[in-house]
Amino acid sequence: MRKSIVLLLVTLLAIPGMAQKINEDYRLNIKRASSPVLIDGIVDEQAWADADVAKDFFMILPMDTSYADVKTEVMMTYDDKQIYLLVINHHGEEGPYYVESLRRDFAFGKNDNFLLFMDPFDDQTNGFSFGANAAGAQWDGIMYGGGSVDLSWDNKWVSKVQNYPDKWVFEAAIPFKSIRYKKGIKEWGINFSRKDLKSTEKSSWAPVPRQFPSASLAYTGTLVWDEAPPEAGMNVSVIPYVMGGMVKDNDRELPSDYQNRVGVDAKIAVSSSLNLDLTVNPDFSQVEVDRQITNLDRFELFYPERRQFFLENGDLFASFGYETIRPFFSRRIGLNAPIQFGARLSGKINKDWRIGAMNMQTGKVNETNTPAQNFTVLAGQRRVGQRSNIGVIFVNRTNVGSMPLDGDNPGDPISSYNRNAGFEYNLASSNGKWAGKAFVLKSFSPLKENESMVHAANIRYLGGNLIWEWKHEYVAPNYLAEVGYVPRNGYYRINPNASYLFFPKSRLILNHGPTINTSLFYDMEMEQTDNITEFSYGLKFRSQSILTAKYAYNHIILQRPFDPTNYSQFTLDAFTEHQWNSFGLEYISKPQSLFTYTLSSQYGGYFAEGERFNLNGEVGYRFQPYVGLSITGNYNQIDLPEPWGNNKFWLVGPRVDVTFTNTLFFTAFGQYNEQINNINLNTRFQWRFKPASDLYLVYTDNYLPAPFYVKNRTLALKFTYWWTL
Repeated sequence: MRKSIVLLLVTLLAIPGMAQKINEDYRLNIKRASSPVLIDGIVDEQAWADADVAKDFFMILPMDTSYADVKTEVMMTYDDKQIYLLVINHHGEEGPYYVESLRRDFAFGKNDNFLLFMDPFDDQTNGFSFGANAAGAQWDGIMYGGGSVDLSWDNKWVSKVQNYPDKWVFEAAIPFKSIRYKKGIKEWGINFSRKDLKSTEKSSWAPVPRQFPSASLAYTGTLVWDEAPPEAGMNVSVIPYVMGGMVKDNDRELPSDYQNRVGVDAKIAVSSSLNLDLTVNPDFSQVEVDRQITNLDRFELFYPERRQFFLENGDLFASFGYETIRPFFSRRIGLNAPIQFGARLSGKINKDWRIGAMNMQTGKVNETNTPAQNFTVLAGQRRVGQRSNIGVIFVNRTNVGSMPLDGDNPGDPISSYNRNAGFEYNLASSNGKWAGKAFVLKSFSPLKENESMVHAANIRYLGGNLIWEWKHEYVAPNYLAEVGYVPRNGYYRINPNASYLFFPKSRLILNHGPTINTSLFYDMEMEQTDNITEFSYGLKFRSQSILTAKYAYNHIILQRPFDPTNYSQFTLDAFTEHQWNSFGLEYISKPQSLFTYTLSSQYGGYFAEGERFNLNGEVGYRFQPYVGLSITGNYNQIDLPEPWGNNKFWLVGPRVDVTFTNTLFFTAFGQYNEQINNINLNTRFQWRFKPASDLYLVYTDNYLPAPFYVKNRTLALKFTYWWTL
């Protein structure tokens, strides 16, 4: 295993990273505006008549070998305070546009849309994305990892969409204060993406191969400024909030708790590319509750971070490691104890260096005997070659003070702690076809010092037809990341996977091909404990609908007792052996329809020579652009020997999204989870009365199904205002 890691490291370092930028010849000149610009979606200013035009987009899908059939024209200009964008999206075919709703940060594949990908450092790794759908709903996100977009990020900018018989026009103004860029740099990476559902065409200004997302920063062109972009000047934003609410907990028979909270966030630009975020007494009551799932897994489930404070430059901390080996996971902070205050410094020092430093303080919780805690995270990233980088991270959690063991006797006065330190190398070739990672982690804890290392590596090739990856991991038995997400310890893992796509000359099928993925787990004596092998064959139609057939083989030797229903009090014994096969089908309907649906099923064996049948689906209908209705359903039937017997679990979730305008939203959804015997109801009203300033009214209930006993209930009214100095 160690020899293979060394060989993989040598391979990662040997792949060349230096090369000329692929789309260097695609250059758009941006000049200072020759007239004032009014954001109204009407092309009548002299500034647009004088601006250069980016046109002749290239098709990405269905094929990437020609110019796009649907025409798009883009113009950009600026003044001392803002960047202006104007896009003329010509219609390719007759008929209405297709949109999901006016909901912000819409689903890319279900909307006619235009997106801008901006790389202000031209490092092909980090940036910002802005856009809109054909009805005017905004999209914005922070970019990381060379082509990923975190849509939870939100900032101040304005836009307007106007619809005409032959086109839709998108006009936007993005303040320099809303983005980060380095002073004096006159060339930024830039690309534009267009999605037209009527023709099922996706296109971009600078060409992007079809195996990559249009957001891939390796394929950006260049935005050439006539002079260095103006400094944003003093850039300080203060975001206070006022919240009033009520919490009623019937489960613990507590009286109603009426809450009145005041807090503030602040954003201070240390430089045009380095930002200091401060928070005092933050409140996240407006954040949508997690979607429940039927949990039949042996290990802890992962839920993504949604809180705005942790998101800008969040990849510096959160992307370290793998999806199942995360030394830092921000949801460990503040969900079970109130955050009192915190600070985060993050961003770019120059084109090669990114840094991040965060400190958060939480208060104690007497009910759960949780002491006050301090969390510190330090991270750094140094570019190597054109797109690769090396990174370091340090994570520390320390108890502050102690909790009493009983009414008068203090607990242990020595604060407990958990620390993690790590180093990683991230490979990204200049053309994006090669990617990989190698990292080492070490945890430090008072009780678990020995056998507390992690090392892992992978390399991936993304070709036009062939995609393959080799990955392996080692997590020591005593590795502990209390502020991370590491659901499994004490194993070696080998995980090769590959897929191949055929692109036939067919009017019906866009592509088809097989995928195989194998996960082999071994214990510390190199005895195999898990073999999970999956084979699938997928067909993607030109209509954008997808049909996939699946087969899976499971061979598992349990390392600890496990309840196969995650519901009863009965468990299978550790070191018992289980083996089964299963088969499945999945179909995703075409996104152009007002009525859309997804349906998947799986049938086969299960633990203890049992059987499992799963049916999962989602049905949606939209009255575009104002109302979206959907319902998700998940049904599991598990037949096991006694003492479990036959078990049936339903999980049903209806949802209503009403977007009165692109600033006034109402969402309501329910979740009935039979496995945990709970009904959850969540409603949220949001009025964005100014950019990034909101009024929220949020109501949440949890019920015991019959006789509909209210377990707990929350009502919150929150007002936030983004004040820029």
